[in-house]
Amino acid sequence: MRIWAVPVLLLLVSSGLCAALERRESSHFVYHLSAPGLQPRADSALSAARTRLITLLKDTLDYQPDIYIVDDLGTFDSLIGGKFPDWGAAAAIPTRKRIVLKSPFAFNLNRSLEELLPHEYSHLVLAHRTGFYSAPRWFDEGLAMMVSMEWGWSDNLAMSKAAVFHQLLTLDTIELVNRFSEGQAHVAYATSYLAVSYLYKQYGGEAVNQLLDSLARGRSVDAALLAATGSNYRDFEKEFRVYLEERFNVTSLMADTMYFWLALAFILILGGYLQFRRRRSYYKKWEEEERYQSSDFDYGNPDDPEEPDDDEPWRK
Repeated sequence: MRIWAVPVLLLLVSSGLCAALERRESSHFVYHLSAPGLQPRADSALSAARTRLITLLKDTLDYQPDIYIVDDLGTFDSLIGGKFPDWGAAAAIPTRKRIVLKSPFAFNLNRSLEELLPHEYSHLVLAHRTGFYSAPRWFDEGLAMMVSMEWGWSDNLAMSKAAVFHQLLTLDTIELVNRFSEGQAHVAYATSYLAVSYLYKQYGGEAVNQLLDSLARGRSVDAALLAATGSNYRDFEKEFRVYLEERFNVTSLMADTMYFWLALAFILILGGYLQFRRRRSYYKKWEEEERYQSSDFDYGNPDDPEEPDDDEPWRK
């Protein structure tokens, strides 16, 4: 998620809160960390994302954004310039070339550091690429998902269900994604990823960068798409819809559901097998113990304790 405006008062407050964060610098990023041990993971994820973004957006990325990873909610809110939804784990603030992330050591993020940081970095880079103008929301979110490699089976299933139940979204409605229910938002993000992926596969990186160049010059999305692909917004939407309906349908839904039940069946079978192995090992252990333990309480001749007892098997 990206945020554009940061109140001055909150910036002054944040400067005091951030004094407790440890500052570390790498070749391409400046880190401000509540837990310095996170830097190697963060730097590895961001460096890989930087390489992908240079290829995708033809940008040099010759600046060092500030990366804040904090373990305090108050510090997090002050750095992003206001309150954030409880489920929000990270934010990009393009006007300050800043990414703010809740520490995985202090918060339950439900997503890995290796996904969150590249996703937010993509927002930062795209905003820098288009300058004073913005790419449409679907392109922004789709590119972020592509860079962070977030696509998974659940996205595939969500799109199949949306296609079968006639709930596919148009690209322009994705601008309102913050008002969507969780299920709609899932479809919106998945659609965004597929739209950006379709653009790159169908028209190539040069056409995509031509689109971004047009947007950076202040041209409308309609005019930018026409210059880059030969189709205006309406026509591009139609061809993309055809692509979605061909890829996602009853057959794909059945396949996705089948994979789910197969995976569940495999997990249950594996769990049962492991439980059987565990019980079997316990039984064998008990049998071994019983072999070396006597249940005969005849302790031999009480008048001569040293005399061997023929009923004591462990003496044989």
